[in-house]
Amino acid sequence: MTAARDRGTAVPPLMRSKLFVPGSRPGLFAKAAASAADALSFDLEDAVASDRKADARRAVAAWLQSRAASKVIVVRVNGWSSGLFEQDLQAVVQPGLDIINLPMVESADEVREAARLLDRREAAADIARPIGLLANIETPKGLRMAAEIATASERVVGLQIGYADLFEPFAIDRRDLHALNHVRVTVRLAAAEAKVPAYDGAFAGVAEPDLFRAECEAAQRLGFAGKSCIHPSQVPIANACFVPRPAEVEQARRILAAASEAAEQGVGAFVVDGRMIDEPFLVSARAVVALHEQHQRSLIGEGRQSK
Repeated sequence: MTAARDRGTAVPPLMRSKLFVPGSRPGLFAKAAASAADALSFDLEDAVASDRKADARRAVAAWLQSRAASKVIVVRVNGWSSGLFEQDLQAVVQPGLDIINLPMVESADEVREAARLLDRREAAADIARPIGLLANIETPKGLRMAAEIATASERVVGLQIGYADLFEPFAIDRRDLHALNHVRVTVRLAAAEAKVPAYDGAFAGVAEPDLFRAECEAAQRLGFAGKSCIHPSQVPIANACFVPRPAEVEQARRILAAASEAAEQGVGAFVVDGRMIDEPFLVSARAVVALHEQHQRSLIGEGRQSK
């Protein structure tokens, strides 16, 4: 297994919400870009009928050439075995793209081969900034191999759950909390091994915002960085859920301040708010503060763009 690079000090892009946009519907592109979503995911795979694949590829490629860099831009390409993978890369790998989303990943070899093709395509397109790979965990084998997939290449910037393909063919209830949390913990720990974020999968109940919010909150408690959205109405819910609460930020700052004092005194473990604190808690506190500050910077950026 190839070790991923040490991303311990790197700050991944803020993707609390990632809004899916069918590549075959260019009339929706501008509306999606004007939404509050942190990231847009243009879909060339499941949301596009077989006879529209080429049209979708051209539409997304044209939009990428003209887009302003205000959001994280993801393209979900067709899978490795589809026969369309290389055509998709040929069209969409250009300076306007941030991340390629790989569907149905089941092995580290698939990731490494995708990375190799990206190397070649980036060189041909004269792209200086590497494009990341977001690997979907959405098959039983993919779930079993999640850690190997996450650590297969330095290009992997995260793991993302695909619940429909993982559950529906096997009669697993999509809303069963035991099933959801088993998958979430497995994927989250696999992503943690590679020091990359994990992203929760889409929820199809567009008219059930309370259940969507509950899923966001459950995923956030397990350390997920964001969630896929299939409708703009889900975006503000995800954005609100995947940031630290003010009380969490204040507690994290108290822990870090106490750690500084303890370090001056040569103390390795200390008590804050009645709880014994040592290195694992410091890692968590630093992450909470870093995420809060990243979110604050994004708000400042949004304010500047709206002027």
